Amino acid sequence: MKTVRLSIIGFGAVGQGVARSILSKQEYLHKQGIDLCVVGIADSGGCEVNKQGIDLKNAIARKKQTGTVAADSDGVLDLINGTDHDIVVEATPTSIKDGEPGLGNMLSAFESGKHVVTSNKGPLALRFSELKEAAEDNGVMFRYEATVGGAVPIFNLIHEALAGNTIVGIEGILNGTCNYILTRMAEERMPYELVLKEAQELGIAEADPTYDVEGIDSACKLVIIANSVFGDNATYHDVDVTGITKITPEALELANENNYLIKLICEATEGKLTVAPRLVPKRHPLAVGGTLNVASIQTDLAGRITISGKGAGSIETASSILSDIVFIARNS
Repeated sequence: MKTVRLSIIGFGAVGQGVARSILSKQEYLHKQGIDLCVVGIADSGGCEVNKQGIDLKNAIARKKQTGTVAADSDGVLDLINGTDHDIVVEATPTSIKDGEPGLGNMLSAFESGKHVVTSNKGPLALRFSELKEAAEDNGVMFRYEATVGGAVPIFNLIHEALAGNTIVGIEGILNGTCNYILTRMAEERMPYELVLKEAQELGIAEADPTYDVEGIDSACKLVIIANSVFGDNATYHDVDVTGITKITPEALELANENNYLIKLICEATEGKLTVAPRLVPKRHPLAVGGTLNVASIQTDLAGRITISGKGAGSIETASSILSDIVFIARNS
């Protein structure tokens, strides 16, 4: 049995989802010869460190009761640098202004010889090349499947299953909130403002939905794809972005009469990154509804490969994080 020691930095919905996934998959992981031991958890209130392994059920319950896992006075960087473990799971909130605190956490992890698995888009949308080089310089792995598409395995598919193919272009729907809003507007002929309010009440849209509806979240994800797949050195500022706030029920109805849907489409080809509403034929692979995400990958050998699935949710995102953890456990 191979024991893999890890920390979870950020214990909001995603971090707790990772903890729950580890608890529910212990028997499966043991059959794979892997024992995951969480030795540190950090949130905005402080840290808990236990070199013998944290009681994850207790940590989740304490977070719910008190709002923090804090059990000692160590800071996050003390946990990352000073605690003996193999993998740092970085799941702090995204910032596209400076990428912090995730950027500093990841760089510290690499410098102290630890692998990083992350769901945090901000640092990758701003400083992808720096992070990748830091991992390579320190001989550790950098995995980020959960940053794009929730449970949809875009990077695993491209880098592993499609290894040997040249990727010609990628297009898709990478924001479930926008897709839900456009789907409901088309189905119910409701105005944008009413559907947004409904999405907020259901927890699908944030109280401040700007990142989603203005296309910022989609642009960040597209940058990560471009940098990872095409070797670009792009940032969020290199994307031509148009959101969905000006789409009217009349526009959606006119599209429907001509057998089209309007979707917020992300497109990456070498040298071109765009996020914008586009007409999509109703029978097209990109014509998915609700909160689903979809990615259509054009290759030279395999042709077009399209995958779709849940693009958000704590357990769905944790699915991708767990996949990356298992990859490192098997290959490190």
